[in-house]
Amino acid sequence: MDAASEDEIRFERRGRAAIVTLNRPKALNAVTHGMVLALAAKLPEWDADPTVDAVVVKAEGRAFSAGGDIMDIYQAGRAGKPAVQFFADEYRLNAAIHNFRKPYVALIDGIVMGGGVGVSFHGSHRVLGEKAQFAMPEVGIGFFPDVGGSYLLSRVKGGYGLYLGLTGARIGAGDALHAGLATHAVASADLAAVEAGIVETGDPDRALRDLCITPERKLDEGDAVSVGLHFSLGSLNDMIESLTQAAGRDEFAATTLDTLSKRSPTSLHVAFRQITDGAALSMEECMKMEFRILNRMLVGHDFYEGIRAAIIDKGDTPNWKPATLAEIDPKAIDAYFAPLPGGELVI
Repeated sequence: MDAASEDEIRFERRGRAAIVTLNRPKALNAVTHGMVLALAAKLPEWDADPTVDAVVVKAEGRAFSAGGDIMDIYQAGRAGKPAVQFFADEYRLNAAIHNFRKPYVALIDGIVMGGGVGVSFHGSHRVLGEKAQFAMPEVGIGFFPDVGGSYLLSRVKGGYGLYLGLTGARIGAGDALHAGLATHAVASADLAAVEAGIVETGDPDRALRDLCITPERKLDEGDAVSVGLHFSLGSLNDMIESLTQAAGRDEFAATTLDTLSKRSPTSLHVAFRQITDGAALSMEECMKMEFRILNRMLVGHDFYEGIRAAIIDKGDTPNWKPATLAEIDPKAIDAYFAPLPGGELVI
């Protein structure tokens, strides 16, 4: 898991820019440990290089990145060697991108989820084509919206970030732009022109100036009101109760409640607290919190069960433990956030 093939991630110097290309199109550009280490090693080099004015990150194929390399992580955990180091390095990279002092421009078309979000949405410029689809679906496999999800989603207003983290809903460029997750949207056909402009001038704002569009938002006003009503409450139990009361008269509430009923109860509780707490934390503090959660998830049940059901047995119903929200022990959730006896993540 440590070595990156040169074919998995490519680095080029062109004009005023450093270009990063995720190059595992057959695997939907799932991020490997080697890719993480390779990109992390390049950032200090580009930061110190006066001839690099900006970094551009793009991907080959129909997806930007469908997440992390889940099967490697699953197999390591089942072999009794949880992939803690992979996540430690990935979280450090997420923080390094957030703190990078030069423009870091992600050109995103197609699916961007999980680990793909981590290498793109912490940069200064998140540019989405009209085919982009953003999601943080981790609760559906018994995990949690990591790679800085606690920082990103907690800063989306109106309860919408919490809605995205708990349901795993996919959104397009219009909703991502409205939420502030994306900074710019352009026609997919114009992404290459944005890249060319940055290569020529080193100035992403100049390259984007005449190409930006405002795609239609898919979440209608009534559903946005529902999100704000239910997902701005102070506890997960209050949120579920509010959705339950509304479900008989509100199709959006009923659909949302049905979606949540299929998620890991443990993951729902952890994600609710993680995103809520993240609003008051710095990026570094968020990553340290996520590393605490991660260590407990990797020795738990639901993460591996979720991968088995969704990926190995393809669509099987997962057997969550505990199976219902009512069975969750608050002290068990507290344990996910407790300081690590072996030491915290060093960033």
